[in-house]
Amino acid sequence: MRTGWHIAFWIGASALFVLILWLCWEILPPFIIALAIGYLLDPVACRLQSLGLSRLMATLVILGFFAVVLGLLFFLVFPILGHQFYGFIQELPNLLTKLQNLLGKAGDWIGRDYLAPILQKLGVETTLAPNSVPNMNFVGEATRTAGSFLNSIVSRGMAVISVVSLLIITPVVAFYMLLDWNKMIATVDGLIPLRHRDVAHELAREIDKAMSGFLRGQSLVCLFLACWYGLGLSLIGLNFGLLIGLSAGVLSFVPYVGSLTALIVASIVAIVQGWPHWELFMLAVGIVLAGQFLEANILSPKLVGDKVGVHPVWLIFVLLAFGSILGFIGLVIAVPVAAAAAVILRYAVSRYRGSEFYLGMPAWLAGPMPPQIPVQKSFEEDV
Repeated sequence: MRTGWHIAFWIGASALFVLILWLCWEILPPFIIALAIGYLLDPVACRLQSLGLSRLMATLVILGFFAVVLGLLFFLVFPILGHQFYGFIQELPNLLTKLQNLLGKAGDWIGRDYLAPILQKLGVETTLAPNSVPNMNFVGEATRTAGSFLNSIVSRGMAVISVVSLLIITPVVAFYMLLDWNKMIATVDGLIPLRHRDVAHELAREIDKAMSGFLRGQSLVCLFLACWYGLGLSLIGLNFGLLIGLSAGVLSFVPYVGSLTALIVASIVAIVQGWPHWELFMLAVGIVLAGQFLEANILSPKLVGDKVGVHPVWLIFVLLAFGSILGFIGLVIAVPVAAAAAVILRYAVSRYRGSEFYLGMPAWLAGPMPPQIPVQKSFEEDV
C-alpha cells in the first residue's frame, strides 16, 4: 500500500511540476538560458577555485570575460550582421520572385524539350506538349507554405523572449546560478530519500555525462561551422554570406537544422545571384557539403561521439514534437531533454528485466540474468 502511495505521490508531483512549467512558460526562457550557463560554466568556476580564487571572484572573472567578448562582438561583428540582415529582409520578396521565375523557366525547358517528347513516344496523351508552358504556381505555394511554417516556429518561440529579458534578466540570474550552483545541488540532494540516494546519484552522473558531453561538444562544433560557413561563403562573394554562415552555425546546435538552413538558403541566393552561370552555386554548395563532411566524420565523432545515446529516428521525432509544442525554444532543448530521458528509460528497462513480472518468479530465486539477446542490447544502447 505504501508503494502505491509513493507512486501516486511522484506522479502527482511530476504532473504539478509540468503544469507549473506550462503556465509559466512565457517567462521561463531567460531562466532556462541562465540555468544552462550555470551548468556549463560550473566546471570552469571550480577550476578557478582550485587555483585560489573564491567562488564570488571566480564567478565575476568568468562573467566579466564573457562580457568583454560580447562587447567586442557587439562593436565589431554585430554591425555587419545587422546591415546584412536588414538587406536580406529588404531583398527577400524580390529574391523569392526571381527564384519562382527561374524555376518556372526550368520547368518550361524540361517539359518542352524532354518530358513531352518522351511521353509522346510512349503514346501517352498529354497536354504537356512542346512549346506549351506548364503552370508553376506550385512553386509559389511551396514558398509561401515554407515561409509560413518558419514564421510560425520563430514567432511562437521568439515572441516570448524580449530584448530586456535577454540583456538584463539573463545575466543577473546567470550570476546567481553560477555563484550558488553547489549550494543548489546540495539542497536538491538533501531532499532525495536516503534509500534511493545511491540510485539517484548514479542516474545524475549518467545524465550529466550525456548532457554535458553533448552541450560542450556541440557548442564547439557550432563555433567551427559558423566560422567555416561565414568565412567560406563571404570569400566566394555570396550576398549575405556572413549572415547565412553564422546563422547556420548557430542553428547547428539543433541537429539537421543548421545544415539544411545553410544548404537551402545559400543555394537559393547563389542561384539568383549567379544566374545563368552555375559557378557560384557550385562553390556555395561545395562549401556547405565540405562543412557537413568535416562535421559528420571528424568533429562530431571526436567532440560529441555517442554521448546522447538516442537513435536518429527517435531524435527526429523528439525534434518535431518539441518544435511543434514549444516552438524554437523546444528545438533547442529537445536533444538535452532526450539525452536525460534516455538515461532514465535505460534504468527503467533494467529494473523491469529484474522484476518478478518479467522473470515470472521472485527475483531472488531467478539467479543470474540470462545473456541479453542482440536486439534487446541494441535497443538499450540506442534509446
